Amino acid sequence: MKFSALRVVKEALTGHKGWKPLWRNPQPQPDYDIVIVGGGGHGLATAYYLAKTFGKARIAVLEKGWIGSGNVGRNTTIVRSNYLLPGNQPFYEFSMKLWEGLEQELNFNAMVSQRGIINLFHTDAQRDAFRRRGNAMHLSGADAVLLNRDALRQKVPFLNYDNARFPIKGGLWQPRAGTARHDGVAWGYARGADMLGVDIIQNCEVTGFRIDAGRVRGVETTRGYIGAAKVGVAVAGSSSRVMAMAGQRLPIESHVLQAFVSEGLKPVIPGVITFGAGHFYISQSDKGGLVFGGDIDGYNSYAQRGNLPVVEDVAQGGMALMPMIGRARLLRSWGGLVDMSMDGSPIIDRTAIDGLYLNGGWCYGGFKATPASGFAFAHLLATDRPHETATAYRLDRFATGHVIDERGAGAQPNLH
Repeated sequence: MKFSALRVVKEALTGHKGWKPLWRNPQPQPDYDIVIVGGGGHGLATAYYLAKTFGKARIAVLEKGWIGSGNVGRNTTIVRSNYLLPGNQPFYEFSMKLWEGLEQELNFNAMVSQRGIINLFHTDAQRDAFRRRGNAMHLSGADAVLLNRDALRQKVPFLNYDNARFPIKGGLWQPRAGTARHDGVAWGYARGADMLGVDIIQNCEVTGFRIDAGRVRGVETTRGYIGAAKVGVAVAGSSSRVMAMAGQRLPIESHVLQAFVSEGLKPVIPGVITFGAGHFYISQSDKGGLVFGGDIDGYNSYAQRGNLPVVEDVAQGGMALMPMIGRARLLRSWGGLVDMSMDGSPIIDRTAIDGLYLNGGWCYGGFKATPASGFAFAHLLATDRPHETATAYRLDRFATGHVIDERGAGAQPNLH
């Protein structure tokens, strides 16, 4: 079924009786060529590109819950490519380009809105660091504009520019960045993969791996054993638990990352804004709610809920940046389970077990990486070679010393 304006009009005139489910709900087959563990954005995108770009067949995506129940439906929907290091910037710019054509590619409204992102700076040293980052972005073909205080005030006049502790001196603006509808992204990739013959199997939790002579043979699930020539794991915050079933220990910790949305308000925030003197970022949804977040909770957890100290810290950051939001009422909050690697950058690589592959360690950057992550993981699964933009995301970099510390803050998840 192809979506179009004409189809919408036709269904409106006929009582919307012609719409069909976006994807099938098949029974698992005894075996597949490739099994993707994890039905979030990364897993679904991987299956889609495996089938569409690399011509692979007999693919299954196994999801322990329902599509959209994990991190892909529990984030602040920001898409951007404003990174510094050569191991990261080309990858995220590749993702940004895929975002720009995603809705046409999938024939699905993912509500990609390129309203821009502004990273504020508050000191001369921070300005110089952002100038360096902007230059690195230009080298990868990304867009970046360094705004002085006057230019910034014209765009976002409602900020607290003269805060006694955190005066705002300017910002680094990426006009092509913005937001996308997280559920729409998951549904679009699921629909696209299903149309290419991928089996999307919900409520099918992996409980173990069958490994013989150093090679993976398949997975044990709550719906029985499923054989596979290759298995790709893309389960975000559950990476350590799932890979432990295969005897693999990862350089990853799981933490809760909370997000918040306010009551609906009139349009006020034109894009995404990040606070340079604290970890706070904010945008406004199409329904009018202010969507914002901050730091991870400081303790390891597999729970999809947070705690009050982080709520308080995020609220303080918001008030320091724009006191005008102080009277807005918080509508709800939620928590995503994020896989925090030791250097703050992801892993897309083969494991020591033949036929077993890992996509994880996304920290705060998972949603914005969805298209490129899926494409690069599909490339690895199809060719056994890393994609040209993901060559630095090796699993052994922590042993060899080739870490990608984007923030330069140290090898602990709570620091990045």
